[in-house]
Amino acid sequence: MILIQKIELPIAGLEELHAEAKRDGYDFIDTLVDEWASGANRFEATGEVLCGHLDHGQLVAVGGLTIDPFTTEPHTGRVRRVYVRSAWRNQGVGRALVSTLVEEARKSFRHVRLRAENENAARLYESMGFTPIEDPGATHTLSFEDHKDRKDYAAHK
Repeated sequence: MILIQKIELPIAGLEELHAEAKRDGYDFIDTLVDEWASGANRFEATGEVLCGHLDHGQLVAVGGLTIDPFTTEPHTGRVRRVYVRSAWRNQGVGRALVSTLVEEARKSFRHVRLRAENENAARLYESMGFTPIEDPGATHTLSFEDHKDRKDYAAHK
């Protein structure tokens, strides 16, 4: 079983994860670190969470869930800032991380959207039930049809 847990920054291993993401050409970890430091995004709103996987106390995967800032639909979550260090890829870490974020999203949102940064990520998301969409703000979406019957959704209406 792969343990995914709620995290806060700074955390051991973040520097290495950040450096690797930068070498891979992904600047969204810059945004994660900068927004956390400034207080612009600390994943504190209702339904939001920042999660990670640690190996021997070092962060090797990170991902968050926020209210989607790219839509006016108030019950839309967004999976974002997902990055798994290369040595931990293809071992189920990314799937476990996204599964945890989706389960968290089910508690507060009617659906969740994201932007896949590459074809490997898109394949992972699609294998988990996300549907590709044509939208300038997202590449994929996942709806929670059973959500409308949940009492926590009624509280957000």
